[in-house]
Amino acid sequence: MLRLLIGLLLPFMLVAASAPARAQSAVDEAFKLLAGGGSPERDQAIGLLAKQADEQSAVILRALADDALAVSDDGSAGFLVGADQWRDARTGAPAAKPDPAPSTVAVNNRVRNLIAAALASLRLFSSNRDQRLVAARELQQRPDQALLPRLQEALEKERDGEVRQELVAAAALVQIDSTDPQVRLAALDSFARSARRDVMNRLERLIGTNTDGSFVEPDQKVRAAARLALDSVERRLTINEYLGRVFAGLSLGSILMLAAMGLAITYGLLGVINMAHGEMIMIGAYSTYATQSVVRQVAPGFFGWYPVIALPVAFLVCALVGILIERLVIRFLYGRPLETLLATWGISLILIQTIRQIFGPQNVGIENPSWMSGGVAFSSLVLPYNRIVIIVFALMVLLAVGLVLSRTRLGLFVRGVTQNRPMAGAIGVPTGKVDMLAFGLGSGIAGLAGVALSQIGNVGPELGQSYIIDSFIVVVAGGVGQLTGAVVAGFGLGVLSKFIEPSMGAVISKILILVLVIAFIQRRPQGLFALRERSLET
Repeated sequence: MLRLLIGLLLPFMLVAASAPARAQSAVDEAFKLLAGGGSPERDQAIGLLAKQADEQSAVILRALADDALAVSDDGSAGFLVGADQWRDARTGAPAAKPDPAPSTVAVNNRVRNLIAAALASLRLFSSNRDQRLVAARELQQRPDQALLPRLQEALEKERDGEVRQELVAAAALVQIDSTDPQVRLAALDSFARSARRDVMNRLERLIGTNTDGSFVEPDQKVRAAARLALDSVERRLTINEYLGRVFAGLSLGSILMLAAMGLAITYGLLGVINMAHGEMIMIGAYSTYATQSVVRQVAPGFFGWYPVIALPVAFLVCALVGILIERLVIRFLYGRPLETLLATWGISLILIQTIRQIFGPQNVGIENPSWMSGGVAFSSLVLPYNRIVIIVFALMVLLAVGLVLSRTRLGLFVRGVTQNRPMAGAIGVPTGKVDMLAFGLGSGIAGLAGVALSQIGNVGPELGQSYIIDSFIVVVAGGVGQLTGAVVAGFGLGVLSKFIEPSMGAVISKILILVLVIAFIQRRPQGLFALRERSLET
């Protein structure tokens, strides 16, 4: 039994023992080629080192690219040349400087590109998924026939879908330059499933003509396949472009919905034209900045979660500011919309100047946490994590506000006062207290919008001025006092603006949307969803 076990394990032991020897012989052969000094020999040496896929070969290649590799005239020894010492290139151990010292191997930009591709091919087998992804994308910039076996080997071992997609693209960019028409057709089949602009540019060049009028691609079947692949890529790019616009519109719509949601409550319930509502958004963003600064100093280990901590902070701060404004100013102006407009406009100026005095006139820097950085890539379509989080967050706030208004005593009072204030007061509803709490709730929701905005844009004293008009447009178009209308109008106007902006610009887009909303209100003054009111009249 023992003999049988030894017999089974002996071949594997011999293979394992011979691996370092093979790697060492490859390094020795590479040194001899580099000592020859010719360009073909250097290219061959780089290929030998790239095939080893070990750290020793990577160190030698990096030293070669940095003009820090010296090889003896006979190729028997290699040295890593440093500022203060020489090291043996085979082992990395310190070595005595030879006398006379060999000169470093000279390389040009072409050779450096080959080395960069060889180093990228080594990283294809890294245990780090991100390194493999970067390496695959880097190889797409330097297609090399010599690296095709490495790409195919990496494809066989790769299990990550995104990395495999990049490896397929890299292999296709190599195969498209093959002399075999069948290999080029296989590459075009891979291109046809792509949605990349660089692939489209490559296909356009392939079906083009040379200066003498001849086709770049001599094979007619390959040209026909290239045209079909180009049509497929253009179609996929167009679809991704429209999907990207829809996503950007939903992202903008979620911000507009958050900004308009609180305004829909206060405007629909109180009839107050609150021009300081945008400053509640601004205060929410600055509350996020203050929370970020405190968390960084007090608990740096929890810095990644500062946006979550900022949510209750911003809501409470803005709600308290809103209640203060309502108690000191607004409650004396109910029933006089023009006076409330002027008063809240003055309050907005006071709040802007207060923020300038506290934080300065310049924008403040807010850093995205790591879990909100980056994005999900679908070929040419990239969905940023921060905007995905904001869309989900906006829907969660909508759900929470809906539950508050439909399932709580405060929500019952708010709905009752909105539908018939005199009757609600007659049956004992404290309308003054409801007005105060509703104004605070609307201001707190605006503060949550400020937290969301701080993660995707600049935070400055004039932040709220950019959203107050849009918020009123959303409220009026959706229906005064209607949360459902604010949601539909917010997302609808967000998507519409993102489809208009690319062709007409941001300013013309805003003007056109305003004209469309005015025309809509002329036809339907109550907005998308009319407010149901109770009346004693029959």
